[in-house]
Amino acid sequence: MEHPARHNLGVSAYARLKRDIIRGVYPAGEKLLMSRLKERYDLGTGPLREALSQLVAEHLVVAVSQRGYRVAPMSVSELEDIYDARAHLEGLIVELAIARGDVAWEADILAKAHTLAKVMDVSGPEEMLDVWDRRHQAFHGAIAAGCGSRHLLQVRESLLDQVERYRHLWLCETVFSSEALEHKRQEHAALVEALLARDAPRASLMIREHLMTPVSIIREVMLRRDK
Repeated sequence: MEHPARHNLGVSAYARLKRDIIRGVYPAGEKLLMSRLKERYDLGTGPLREALSQLVAEHLVVAVSQRGYRVAPMSVSELEDIYDARAHLEGLIVELAIARGDVAWEADILAKAHTLAKVMDVSGPEEMLDVWDRRHQAFHGAIAAGCGSRHLLQVRESLLDQVERYRHLWLCETVFSSEALEHKRQEHAALVEALLARDAPRASLMIREHLMTPVSIIREVMLRRDK
């Protein structure tokens, strides 16, 4: 049986390393040298290898045979494919959630939408990004939960893991713009209205369009960085 302390070290290494990869501390394609990782996170080889293995499974890290690990590459084609898959899956999930969701589901959506719209009192840009993103994901998670399918939600979570680095580029362009945030607030309000009206075709179309809007922004950021 695994020792709890060792398990906790592995979880800590995974969370910290994943956050740094998503935030671009380690750029796409960069070699992840164990010596540097041990120094940065003050952890031994065991917990770091556990973390890297988990990140390989999430397609954020690539294991290079006999040569260690690298941050997985990023590309416009992958960006478009992942977002397309997410949009279609989320459309299906929304249809099921409308058919299966109860009054408690509706109440949770309203509560999460209200909390998201009230992201005001934060101490700085980084906190703003973290708080808005957490509440944004909680809002969409509350909608998806109504579908009642554990397996669909697992696939959804897997796609979220794979899209995180791309989403971070979009977040940095969006969260610090009051105009962009207001536009998102309006989209969320319209989506909630369709959900509560139990209008599955409209809500499904809206969620697909909503999830695809970041693609052009992210594509532009990636092309700008490549110049």
